[in-house]
Amino acid sequence: MSYNLKEVMNKPERLAAGHRMCAGCGATIAVRGVLRALHEGDHAVIGNATGCLEVSTFMYPYTAWEDSYIHNAFENAGATLSGVETAYRALKKRGKISENDNFKFITFGGDGGTYDIGFQSLSGAMERGHDMVYVCYDNGAYMNTGIQRSSATPMFADTTTTPVGTQSNGKMQNRKDLAAIIAEHDIPYVAQTTLTQNFKDMYEKSEKAIYTEGAAFLNVMAPCPRGWRYETSEIMKICKLGIETCYWPLFEVDHGKWILNYEPKKKLPIEDFLREQGRFKHLFKKGNEDLIVQFQNEVDRRWEDLKYRCER
Repeated sequence: MSYNLKEVMNKPERLAAGHRMCAGCGATIAVRGVLRALHEGDHAVIGNATGCLEVSTFMYPYTAWEDSYIHNAFENAGATLSGVETAYRALKKRGKISENDNFKFITFGGDGGTYDIGFQSLSGAMERGHDMVYVCYDNGAYMNTGIQRSSATPMFADTTTTPVGTQSNGKMQNRKDLAAIIAEHDIPYVAQTTLTQNFKDMYEKSEKAIYTEGAAFLNVMAPCPRGWRYETSEIMKICKLGIETCYWPLFEVDHGKWILNYEPKKKLPIEDFLREQGRFKHLFKKGNEDLIVQFQNEVDRRWEDLKYRCER
């Protein structure tokens, strides 16, 4: 399907209004963007690990989800949907589900439930090759429980478990590169995207993930206004800066082939991205210039590694 912004935005919403997510939250924008890629007439079974998205869109017996929905524990979103997908194939084989009923299996989890607690079940589901899509809405911390650091939290970020003070400059470890790790599972499709201005990148990657047979993984940078500390109206600006500084490159791994989807004409310095977020305000105090240099060096190293993989 070719991308037509007006047609895509006029599709019926599969995540209804009335949920309780924060204004300026990237997670619900990401979910709506992914689900718009479902074709008309196709059904979906949605899995959702415990987290901000779950507690704010589902409170029994009420739900904001228009498709079949399963809330599962923090650690087993991948296992739950892989089991549902297996049951679906078995029932269809036995003739208990009509051949005309087409279901897609999509599960959502934050970085806490994906990078960390849920990594084991995610890895298992991907390795087994279930025909499902796992979508991580990456907001860089355990936001639902009070902004604790996760392995997706970037270096030097101020969180409640890596607080900035006289003896600390925030989290000291680099962020885990989960998309690259999942690509090593040799699955058909992996992609990294975020909230781009016309949503074309997200839509095309979501459609490819959903309609590529086998396991697929989408990593979506989804800023959090409370954890990142930005004005809610600035969310698209922050996502754009993430792309233009190469902190969050847009790429995909399609059946083993690494593809760089966008390369800035003029790569911006990482401080442009960091300055917009209160969690990094300490980096701009006098005497911390070397920390920004260290952050920039890490971004540059990962960017060059990615370009090498794609050129190779």
